[in-house]
Amino acid sequence: MNNWPQQTTELSALLRSLRGSAPDVMKAFAGIAKAATVSKALDGKTKELIALGIAVAVRCDDCIAFHAKAAVDHGATRDEVSETLGMAIYMGAGPSVMYASHALEAFTQFEAGKATPSDKQRTVRDDDEIRLE
Repeated sequence: MNNWPQQTTELSALLRSLRGSAPDVMKAFAGIAKAATVSKALDGKTKELIALGIAVAVRCDDCIAFHAKAAVDHGATRDEVSETLGMAIYMGAGPSVMYASHALEAFTQFEAGKATPSDKQRTVRDDDEIRLE
C-alpha cells in the first residue's frame, strides 16, 4: 500500500530538481497548469475531480497523489471522488472497447484481402520510416 502524502513530498523534491535541470520546459508546464486550473465555467474542485479521473485512466500514480490531495484541499467529498472514479473506470474500459472494434475491423479488412504469399505486402523498416511494399 502506498503512503500517498509521503509520495507527494518525495516527488516534490524530485520536481524541484527537474525544474533546475529543465527550467524553460518546467516554467512552460507551470504556465499550462496555472491557465488550466483558473476557475471559469468550472470551479477548482470540479477541475481537480476531472484531473483525478484522468490520472486514474492514464494510470499515473504520482498524478493520483497530487490530484487526490488537491481534491481534498478543494473540499471534494468521498461521494464526489467515488463518482469521479466510477467515470474513470468506465472511460478506462470504454476506449479499450472502441479500439478493439478498430482492431477487429483492421483484421477483417486484411483477412478479406488475403493474397497468395507472393502477392502479400510486407512491412519494410528503413532508418527513417516504416512502410508497406
